[in-house]
Amino acid sequence: MPDYLYTRINEILEDRQLSISGITRELKTGGFNEHRLVLTGYLRALRDMKKINEIEIPPAKVYSRTETSEEPFGDIYSLINSHLRYLEPNIRVPVAVYMISALLKRPCFKHELTLVGLNQNHIKKCLETENSMVRESADTDLKEYRADVTRIKIPPSDPAYEITDNNEQFMQAASNVLFGILKDVVDTDGLIAKTKQTKLSI
Repeated sequence: MPDYLYTRINEILEDRQLSISGITRELKTGGFNEHRLVLTGYLRALRDMKKINEIEIPPAKVYSRTETSEEPFGDIYSLINSHLRYLEPNIRVPVAVYMISALLKRPCFKHELTLVGLNQNHIKKCLETENSMVRESADTDLKEYRADVTRIKIPPSDPAYEITDNNEQFMQAASNVLFGILKDVVDTDGLIAKTKQTKLSI
């Protein structure tokens, strides 16, 4: 199972209980398309390790978060994934490549794009688009980068990608994802005005 799956399941179960069918539907919207029987076994393993709760509500079983969950805000891939889906499809690959590359100071590997919910068709369509903002990286240090990444497993032949252009629309989309992530991980309670302003007064 992908490393981010447990984190993603915890995000899905935040403040609610879901059946296996409900969890499966939510995962599919994020690009994770595993067979239901495999997911059932994984959820029961998490239950046995007391990482999630299983509740019998006939005729189904539903799952909920435990009171203390690891990585409450998720890893970087699941955080990007949760906001990337709200962007126009044609901008998702460039934004993901840009954010991962900028954060990790290296080209973005194909496997990392799958972790944020993008598949081969998304990548291929982006690369074949006229004036594409993404290209396959020819960085001479790719082998070293693969070896240095230890938290996830990058396949030995996995290609990497980089951004070729930063236009205004693209940067605005990337900013929207970044601000969305910040709202998820930063407590702004008591800082946001109850009456929203339409413009700032100087």
